[in-house]
Amino acid sequence: MSARVGVFGLLGSGNLGNDGSLEAVLGYLRAEHPDATVSAFCGGPAVVSARYGIPATRLNWYADEYQTASGLRSIVMKAFGKLVDVVRTAAWVRRQDVVFVPGMGVLEATLPLRPWGFPYALFLLSAAGRLFGTKVALVSVGADRITVPATRFLVRQAARLAAYRSYRDELSRTAMRSMGVAVDSDAVYPDLAFSLPVPTVAEDPRTVGVGVMAYYGGNDDRADGERIYRSYVDAMTRFVRHLVAQERPVRLFIGDRIDTAVVDEIQAAVASPLVTATPLETLDELMRSMAGVGTVVATRYHNVLCALKLGKPTLAIGYAKKNDVLMAEMGLDGFCQEARAVDVDRLITQFAELDRRAPELRQTLAEHNEENEQRLKHQFAALSASLFPASEVR
Repeated sequence: MSARVGVFGLLGSGNLGNDGSLEAVLGYLRAEHPDATVSAFCGGPAVVSARYGIPATRLNWYADEYQTASGLRSIVMKAFGKLVDVVRTAAWVRRQDVVFVPGMGVLEATLPLRPWGFPYALFLLSAAGRLFGTKVALVSVGADRITVPATRFLVRQAARLAAYRSYRDELSRTAMRSMGVAVDSDAVYPDLAFSLPVPTVAEDPRTVGVGVMAYYGGNDDRADGERIYRSYVDAMTRFVRHLVAQERPVRLFIGDRIDTAVVDEIQAAVASPLVTATPLETLDELMRSMAGVGTVVATRYHNVLCALKLGKPTLAIGYAKKNDVLMAEMGLDGFCQEARAVDVDRLITQFAELDRRAPELRQTLAEHNEENEQRLKHQFAALSASLFPASEVR
């Protein structure tokens, strides 16, 4: 009998990085377990079903789960939905042999996050897996130390109850250890997106890719979010203006559909034919567009990762430690800034050095990319050996 495999997460919801992680796992399953029956429990079931051809169920019973409650009715519906989701999640998990949580920062709260949102959903998944004997695998996931007690409790318990855990960097494993999870047998592997194929596209070395983000700060910055957003957008606009003044073509990228407003604002403010943007729906489309530029300056984690995967000299405007860790692992640790307070003059200086050292940095990235691909092949083999019956392993 073929294995029944589920994939779980905020998939199909507009975040290109999350969907790229899903694509990596689906690629592994189709290559190594082609007879597996795959389904999804996710944020955007219609998108996942249409794009990847697998049946999908909505993650939350209440359709407006991730909208801010604005009245008594929405509060009551959200609360009732939490009870309904216990039954819905258990019923779906019970039908699976294995459930993959593919990559994503599911064990962190570096961006605004409520405990009764995704952390609660993840806890229900792991608890149901333990109850019904379904193997829940957290694969190359991101984690960071969480300060909110309720969120920390749910994330810690979800991780403890999982049958398999691996992290995309040592920072994540250390964070889980500090929150009370026994991680000695947990492995560290690269982000799953490093296993995706690289498109072949003609490159214009003078074109600069700029990945922007609707950035409002972290989980503790809700009261100051608008100021943080305005400071970030103004800084990125100034940098794009500088590039245009140097007669450098600029291609703007998003990492989530909510970033489109930032792209529109920068294009309107700079008002130059040198500044272009292409609508993007998938990580593959992002990589194809990004493959045509010479260098990249980006904020979202998977914008940065894709640029590095493509071998592009990259400068990260990071919003969390994970961005800095990724850059250091790929040999570009001197090319980082914080999105919270971008120093445009320093950014211009850093970019000039990035340009100057481009040939050297490309060679460094090629070496690291080869190593990452081999390590992920090792992880996929380990997943097959530990999670699938012997008859299902090729």
